[in-house]
Amino acid sequence: MIGIGTSTIEKELNAITSTAHFVEPIQKQEFQARIDKACKLMHEENVNALYLHAGTNLYYFTGMHWSPSERMVGAILFKNGTLNYIAPAFEKGTIFDYMLIEGKVACWEEHESPFKLFGEVLAENNFNAIDVYIDETTPFFITDGISQANRKIDLYNAKPIIAKCRMIKSSNEIAILQHVMNITLEVQKATARILKVGISAKEVTDFINEAHKRYGIASGSYFCIVLFGKDSSFPHGVKTPKNLELNDVVLIDTGCEIHGYISDITRTYVFGEANKEQKRIWNIEKETQIAAFNAAQLGKTCASVDDASREILESHGLGPDYALPGLPHRTGHGIGLDIHEYPYIVSDNKTRLKVGMCFSNEPMICVPNKFGIRLEDHIYMTKEGPKWFTEPSHSIENPFGL
Repeated sequence: MIGIGTSTIEKELNAITSTAHFVEPIQKQEFQARIDKACKLMHEENVNALYLHAGTNLYYFTGMHWSPSERMVGAILFKNGTLNYIAPAFEKGTIFDYMLIEGKVACWEEHESPFKLFGEVLAENNFNAIDVYIDETTPFFITDGISQANRKIDLYNAKPIIAKCRMIKSSNEIAILQHVMNITLEVQKATARILKVGISAKEVTDFINEAHKRYGIASGSYFCIVLFGKDSSFPHGVKTPKNLELNDVVLIDTGCEIHGYISDITRTYVFGEANKEQKRIWNIEKETQIAAFNAAQLGKTCASVDDASREILESHGLGPDYALPGLPHRTGHGIGLDIHEYPYIVSDNKTRLKVGMCFSNEPMICVPNKFGIRLEDHIYMTKEGPKWFTEPSHSIENPFGL
């Protein structure tokens, strides 16, 4: 196997230099452009107000980083572009400190109801009885609280507005995603080189986390899945991962985050010598991934990409549908500020592919109680069609094309 098991943890970590700072974050004018686009959509859909809850949706439109908690923090966007933040009174100073897109801040004391305050903000903007679109990530206790405190307000899912904005990435977003994907691919290559018989999944996970840090990602890995042998047949891992043995399938799925945007790359190969069945399934996986890429054409549906994957698998006697051995899940998912976001590459999704959409291509093949092969790279749609963020695996013997 080329590029596998040729080095040490210490050597690989010492060879890394920081590059995370080479890409710029999203600037204020782009956040404002996102708000302007949302308002345009709100006018078209006759939506008067949209609530953005703490988390990635609040950040996407306002540039405000705020983690969701048991206290209501968010913002109401009115279709005229007015922005009103809602937060606990003791957080008001911090809200102003984090604020990028200006807006009024309505505050509630700990014994008061933020849900009643929500209605008061609407009334101050001349809306007493109104349809409000709610960020779908908003916890139930908040949507229920708003409903109970404001009987004249009807709540609807804001997905038609938010998804239409977030699905289409700007050139700046794509540049960040490209940079973060490049870093994780290099970490994948380094990880393959440090493998040895007996190494534990935890040792590999720790290396991957530290390697991401050496590249300048202070938070390290955003996530990490390391699976050897039979464990690789479980897409998202097992409770107690086994140590690496000679001729085991190795599946490593990991990513990191820069400026809020996330990488997500999976590589699968064999440590040692691949047997006939491992080679056969790996080659089918690569064929399936390429078929999904070729099917990802502008104007075609997300469903058609998933269909293309399953047609290849069925032609090799795998599946059908989600049956094993075969592909037990959708072919892919959108990526950006969330590791899984719109658009989803699944058979019931009739969303048509447009320039700026970014999504994974990972039609994993699981062979129960034996092994799994997942090759995961991401695609971004251009005027010329699909483009890879990272070049797919070359072969099972030479996964990184060295």
